[in-house]
Amino acid sequence: MKKNLLLIVVLAQCLFVSAQKLPDGKARKTIDQRVDSVLKLMSLEEKVGQMNQYNGPWAATGPLTNDNDLLGQIKSGKVGSMLNVTGAVRTKELQELALQSRLKIPLLFGQDVIHGYRTIFPIPLAEAASWDIPAIERSARVAATEVSAAGVHWSFAPMVDIARDPRWGRVMEGAGEDPYLGSLIAKARVKGFQGRGLGQTDAVMACAKHFAAYGAAVGGRDYNSVDMSLRQLHEVYLPPFKAAAEAGVATFMNSFNDLNGIPATASTYLQRDILKGQWKFKGFVVSDWGSVGEMINHGYAKDNAEAAMQATNAGSDMDMESRSNIQHLAKLVKDGKVKMAVIDDAVRRILKKKFEMGLFDDPFKYSNEAREKAQWNNTDHLAAAKDIAKKSIVLLKNNGVLPLVKEKYKSIGLVGPFVTAKSDNLGFWSYDWPDDSTRIVSVFEGVLRKKTPETKLLYAKGCNINDTSTAGFAEAIAIANQSDIIILTVGEARDMTGEAKSRSSIRLPGVQEELAKAIIATGKPVVVLVSAGRPLVFNWIADNVPAVVYTWWLGTQAGDAIGDVLFGEYNPSGKLPMSFPLTEGQIPIYYNYYSTGRPATSDSDRFYRSAYTDLSLYPKYPFGYGLSYTQFEYSDIRLSQTQFKPNEKIDVIVSVRNAGNYDGEEVVQLYVRDVTGSVVRPVKELKGFRKIFLQKGETTEVRFTIGVDDLRFYNDKLQYIYEPGEFRVFIGGNSRDVKEAGFTLIK
Repeated sequence: MKKNLLLIVVLAQCLFVSAQKLPDGKARKTIDQRVDSVLKLMSLEEKVGQMNQYNGPWAATGPLTNDNDLLGQIKSGKVGSMLNVTGAVRTKELQELALQSRLKIPLLFGQDVIHGYRTIFPIPLAEAASWDIPAIERSARVAATEVSAAGVHWSFAPMVDIARDPRWGRVMEGAGEDPYLGSLIAKARVKGFQGRGLGQTDAVMACAKHFAAYGAAVGGRDYNSVDMSLRQLHEVYLPPFKAAAEAGVATFMNSFNDLNGIPATASTYLQRDILKGQWKFKGFVVSDWGSVGEMINHGYAKDNAEAAMQATNAGSDMDMESRSNIQHLAKLVKDGKVKMAVIDDAVRRILKKKFEMGLFDDPFKYSNEAREKAQWNNTDHLAAAKDIAKKSIVLLKNNGVLPLVKEKYKSIGLVGPFVTAKSDNLGFWSYDWPDDSTRIVSVFEGVLRKKTPETKLLYAKGCNINDTSTAGFAEAIAIANQSDIIILTVGEARDMTGEAKSRSSIRLPGVQEELAKAIIATGKPVVVLVSAGRPLVFNWIADNVPAVVYTWWLGTQAGDAIGDVLFGEYNPSGKLPMSFPLTEGQIPIYYNYYSTGRPATSDSDRFYRSAYTDLSLYPKYPFGYGLSYTQFEYSDIRLSQTQFKPNEKIDVIVSVRNAGNYDGEEVVQLYVRDVTGSVVRPVKELKGFRKIFLQKGETTEVRFTIGVDDLRFYNDKLQYIYEPGEFRVFIGGNSRDVKEAGFTLIK
């Protein structure tokens, strides 16, 4: 046996050595050596070309810019990357042009693949509500498989910005308000996009964006300034970016905002000190669309030449669409304002990714029409989209109406502007295809497939999404009066939340709330489905309707997922990744706030306290909230010990019982509070969770392990430390309704 094992080891070593050699017996160069070989051959102008990214001539995600000689610039090596170019045929055409350049350096093709390509998944914020990390990774895996088959090498995702203000339109792209949950999701999506590794034909480069603190724009106004302490930056906003870097993300993207007076695109602190310094990031940094040139508008750069100098010296490696690099960098180097070593470092990073993707060996490996066609209608991908869509749905209220018993109702009324909608199910940052009208599953179709043959479906639109006409109310009321139960759809159109879609009011647009009041007035039982890309304010509906289901924007399989949940074929398990405010006056509202010197402890304790005198302390729905068709009961918390030393760990244990009548999943959430510290600490911080499945009547023990790494924080000197002292631990089904215990960390 030992001889056989030795033989296997020797053979493996021989194969490894052989693999490192070329057919002529010479040693194969490493990627770093190959990069250096190319770099030595490049002129300054060719190097600058690699740091230049243009939009394709077919579509745009920012202000359109025209180039009379775009194709000529590609042929002369003045373009390193293109965005918004998809399809095997188109990418191959442009790649062929790049190979006519002197050094034949291939292009990178990038695309905003935010929540799917051909198969559209739920928006990222909805996926975060699933708290299902493997399913989220699978979503990105499918997206990578589809878009890489369309010739794309690079996805401008995941967005990992922490967001505490639902007025900000881009909340839909992220994972919500919590850095712990956001970090896990960041890692999952990076792994999903990059798969088994760069160079595999079903993998694309991921891009962690927007670096950094973009989600904290003042007033929730997109592109606005961000002003915060460095401690808050490190403790709340940077952890998901660090997690993405640790997961091996290929690229980072700058944010549009300034941070404490410095535009992020020109922030040496963010890009060189933290990202490429402390975190030792080896990939490259791309600007957001035009953000290099926009530093002129910031009042930070006087012209595009100065902007190019500032961005490049600070560590921004590629200019997306501002033309600052391509027009000015070469002269800046010749004038001594940018060192050649800085240019070489940026170009080396870009070239390395092109080598890792295998583009120097085969520039057309991703432009394969047969593979593109094979992925066009992949049924496994549709199944994955439906799976996470139903897991993303959050049940907010249920007074016994749900799940619907098929045989109980002779007629079901479907009312509202989203009943037959198709594209509105996709949400912002999604792709429209010619067959969407037949491929996207509407709510009507989802219910139709689940009802019994004997049950009639009645439909009335009632109103449009965003106008003041009540002309359709009469028909809707008539349909409601003829129905045994009404499913009412309300929410936002797909273009009401997203980039440049900040809203001062996050209430239901148009006359949708008035329609709801009219339908409720019929006295019939009503289930409301809320379709949206952000937390909305809908208090009257929440207080007066028997059942409320938050369906977000669920993508291609929306209707089928909703049908499964309504009829109990799937028991909803989603939990909110953001706190839902009672009103805009509470914003920003989030669970992990600091206590003050005069904390209000209840709504009756608000005077001379840190609270509004005319508004509740509490959100409408807290972070982590979500109901089930069953009920889960939590035991008191048990601790393996009540005190422990830094080299030890403590187990925190709770028993969870399914006390209802349905099998179901529960997200058991663990929070910790540092009672006294050298700096003020949050009242609660999520430190762990488990998603468990319990059959009705079943009980299981859920165990968490806590060590000093779970208790670390940034002190006022930005040291990441832990401190001995008293801690409180909380476990429950959301951040508000928890069991509590205490332990002590001793020296």
